Amino acid sequence: MISFPSFFCRVSSTQLPRFLYFFHRLSHSIALSSTTIDTQLISQSPIQSSSPNSGVDPAKSVATQLSNCANIVELNQIYCQIIRSHFLKFYPAQFHWNNIIRSYVRLEFPQKGLYVFITMLRYGVLPDSYTIPIVLKALCQMYATEIGRQIHAMAIRLNLGSDEFCESGFISLYTKAGEFENAHRLFEENPNRKLGSWNAIIGGLSQNGRAKEAISMFVELKRRGFKPDDVTMVTITSACGSLGDLSLALQVHKCVFQAKSFKKLDILMLNSLIDMYGKCGRMDLAHRIFSKMDERNVSSWTSMIVSNAIHGHVRNALDYFSWMRKEGTRPNFVTFIGVLTACVHGGMVKEGKYYFHMMQNVYGIMPRLQHYGCMVDMLGRAGLLKEAKEMIMKMPMKANSIIYGCLLGACEKYGDVKMGKWVAEHLQELEPWNDGVYVVLSNIFADNGLWEEVESVREIMKERRLAKLPGYSLSTTSD
Repeated sequence: MISFPSFFCRVSSTQLPRFLYFFHRLSHSIALSSTTIDTQLISQSPIQSSSPNSGVDPAKSVATQLSNCANIVELNQIYCQIIRSHFLKFYPAQFHWNNIIRSYVRLEFPQKGLYVFITMLRYGVLPDSYTIPIVLKALCQMYATEIGRQIHAMAIRLNLGSDEFCESGFISLYTKAGEFENAHRLFEENPNRKLGSWNAIIGGLSQNGRAKEAISMFVELKRRGFKPDDVTMVTITSACGSLGDLSLALQVHKCVFQAKSFKKLDILMLNSLIDMYGKCGRMDLAHRIFSKMDERNVSSWTSMIVSNAIHGHVRNALDYFSWMRKEGTRPNFVTFIGVLTACVHGGMVKEGKYYFHMMQNVYGIMPRLQHYGCMVDMLGRAGLLKEAKEMIMKMPMKANSIIYGCLLGACEKYGDVKMGKWVAEHLQELEPWNDGVYVVLSNIFADNGLWEEVESVREIMKERRLAKLPGYSLSTTSD
């Protein structure tokens, strides 16, 4: 198996400026207008240069402005002032470029951050071990794996490939792109890997549905003598929660206390424990942690609401939501998914509509696909099939197979042939390979005595060689 350094050195040219030729092409692929961003920002910025005799250190002033910047308009204005004052000509250190790139990435404008990075290279300033991780975060936001490979090649040429922060950034990028073989190869090639690289590979596996592998890596980390930190434990509690293994959850909780020694658990760690126990169905343990928290944020409340909702504790979920509002914590879109899920399980149509409108009119949160899915499911279960169809028709986005699947299940429950046909047509367009659509439609016809239609559906299944897959159960052990 060829290693990363040897591979990238073969594809790289001997001189760095020639190797960086791809940035010329990259700058044209970024979503900017034909005029440069610098010109655009200068024309829109009202900020004036500060007096050179003001006694204020420009470097400290710019760094403070960037760190305090809260929105993209303000950041554009600051960047414009940096350009107009030729600040980066007098202060060309990577630190100042990194601050600008980091600010754009923090505000989730990765393309502009990448443009600043390209400008930095054109000015002849090479990236350091802090620049590369920031750029990689931007690329993760853009899902730009191909560009990430080129950045990886550059890092190796600059002897930054084995840097702890750079290496963990590349591992995260590859796992996010689903390239686990590349991530594992990079991880294994460094015999002196640090905790950050372990966290990156564990986090990548956990976030991509490979919880068992993540836990195996965690066990190996402990066996190698590494002491997990907060990031490790938050990641591993999430992996444990996705498995729903209570025995494993209790062991992980013990590891959390060992990792923190005598320090007080922070809010992020406590939230992850609440989420873990909630997913395992132990709401009593989740509530015990929640009730002892000195400080709670929106994630704390949302974890309790969602966990109660998905396990059918409808009244508890709504009580937590009322308590949350009384405490003055502003709910987010995930909170309302939990609230609406509770209404679905409780058959509370009136309350569900009330919270759906509250979300928009009181908190200004525009409904997402998940919210519409809850509403359609709730209306369908209550037999309000026409209202459910109207909800789908009025959605600002296209409904997915999950939403249509909920309505098809309701059509089967209430024997609505006409609606069932309409839903099945849309599902067949979205998922022509899905055998379940034909099975449910056949059941609807059979329940209404339409045997010719039943035979017709079965003939279609034979022609397309579709067969109903048998169900199965998944058992877990903590051995």
